[in-house]
Amino acid sequence: MTRVLIVDDDPDIRRVLGLTLRARGYEPIAAENGTVALERAATSDPDVVMLDLGLPDIDGMQVLTALRSTTRVPIIILSGRSDATDKIGALDAGADDYITKPFGIGELMARLRACTRRAPAEPTVPVHIGDVVVNLAARTVTRQADSEQRIRLTPTEWRLLEALVQQPGMLVGQSQLLSKAWGPGAQDKSHYLRLYMARLRSKLEPDQHHPRYLLTEPGMGYRFQP
Repeated sequence: MTRVLIVDDDPDIRRVLGLTLRARGYEPIAAENGTVALERAATSDPDVVMLDLGLPDIDGMQVLTALRSTTRVPIIILSGRSDATDKIGALDAGADDYITKPFGIGELMARLRACTRRAPAEPTVPVHIGDVVVNLAARTVTRQADSEQRIRLTPTEWRLLEALVQQPGMLVGQSQLLSKAWGPGAQDKSHYLRLYMARLRSKLEPDQHHPRYLLTEPGMGYRFQP
């Protein structure tokens, strides 16, 4: 059953959308503000997010940025803000669709179906870093040379590794990695990024002092080189 996280401070909208989605075979998950939304996104693993921008505690654009830094699931904005600038800003920040309130249920469901059809599939092919195998779907890291010995990563280390190996050969900027690992507002934590990348190399690289796979691009970010 497709799980849909509904983020809206209006209880009537949450109730109507919840009933509508459940009647059509979806599993609704409700959040009344941005803080709860981020918590439930982390714990409930939704397949789609419907997000209002006018939230009482955190601006919806900040929630959007935080969600997009940690998940690739479709995010549909449901907002009373009809200005083109708001729409462009949300889409540029990673939203998959933008629907202005009030909206028709038929149109909303059609947009939902369209987003889920083009949602990216979870990677199924393991990624190799020397003799280390990273399985993104199973969220495991093993070393083949030691009889499939499991390598333990902290949640922060995993988020950084995931961001890199999902874009093989591509430069991943410092700001993107900082947001992925520590969330919005972490742009002053570049020293943490260097520390955690060193820890990843010590666990994954054949020679952490001469890395071959997790490369530094000075002043810009990092790159996973298959």
